[in-house]
Amino acid sequence: MRIDKTHLDCIQQVLDDATSSNTFAGCSALVFHKGAEVGYYESGMADIARQRKFSRNTICRFYSMTKVITAVAAWQLIERGKLELTENIARYIPSFAHLKVQSGDKIVDCNTPITVQDLLNMTSGYSYGGTQDEAHRAMMNFIVQLGEETAKGNQPTTAECARKIASVPLGFVPSTSFEYGVSADILGAVIEEVSGMTLGEYFKKNIFTPLEMCDTGFFVEEGKRERLAELYGYDKDGNLQLRKEGILGIINYPFSAPAFESGGAGLLGTIDDYMKICRMLNNAGELKGARILYPATVRAIATLSISKELTKVFTKNHPTLSGYTYGNLTRHLIDESSSKTITAHTGEFGWDGWTGTYMAVDPENELSIVFFTQIADNGGYTQTARRVRNVIYSALY
Repeated sequence: MRIDKTHLDCIQQVLDDATSSNTFAGCSALVFHKGAEVGYYESGMADIARQRKFSRNTICRFYSMTKVITAVAAWQLIERGKLELTENIARYIPSFAHLKVQSGDKIVDCNTPITVQDLLNMTSGYSYGGTQDEAHRAMMNFIVQLGEETAKGNQPTTAECARKIASVPLGFVPSTSFEYGVSADILGAVIEEVSGMTLGEYFKKNIFTPLEMCDTGFFVEEGKRERLAELYGYDKDGNLQLRKEGILGIINYPFSAPAFESGGAGLLGTIDDYMKICRMLNNAGELKGARILYPATVRAIATLSISKELTKVFTKNHPTLSGYTYGNLTRHLIDESSSKTITAHTGEFGWDGWTGTYMAVDPENELSIVFFTQIADNGGYTQTARRVRNVIYSALY
């Protein structure tokens, strides 16, 4: 399979259209094919007030693209025999031994444990909150309180956060349904317990340092702060405005290590750093001599998923991802005919983030895509990311 690099230049116009229309303040896209860079594009500003351009060394908040890295860490522990998919997570965090679950209009005892695989598949029963029942309201209250404590400087640690989540009722019995939520944050705490390290320490030693991801972590180091993009949102008239406050207990301007290192949303870094994760996954777990995972493990990440019945729930909740299923904190393309974009083959996997970030790994086509922007409330695969993807896949022949 070849790629038309001249056609890829259409990406530049897509990005320019997004920034000139104030859809985004700034954005970038990076494409690798067969292990080589075939295109990098950027447009707009990382900081409008100071006229600082969005560039390759701009540091961005990954938000939910953090989940893919958490999945990589968990699978490292699985392939090393330190963790296993069917294990009850109460073995590592005893607070999860006594679960409650929503049943009709009541909260009752839950006798089904949450497993490691439930955390990887978002089948734990934990959500990101809501108003539809007591379980969702309790999770919403937890998230609000976490944000308030973070704002006061009383942020709980990753482990403390997981223990507090354990007191929140489940929305459903584990493994019986799918709901996107705090599972990856709990998994981060499990990784800490199994490894004996903080999540940030584990990531740095086992993923970031081997892959030479020099600019990625849970906070921005001194000397790099000027490279952090501002985060924007929309005012009531649809105009761009600064968005200082975070969500889910995340500090949007972290200049020292946070107590809560969120496995679901906490990492920041550059587009080149994140591309190294994609390239590693596309190269059977190895990049430039650094083996992060073994080939069979990468295949497991890319193929093990929720059931057909639960995939229907996933598609209903994520309509732009029609044609995909979910597993290991990533989407997996299983039905090209239902996809909302141009797609060459099944087997592509990846995820996106609340600030509009997007990544895709396509082993069949040896293709890796990373798209970055910093606009709040834009998780769920933005229209601009879909346009970029259409340009890239139409360039394959």
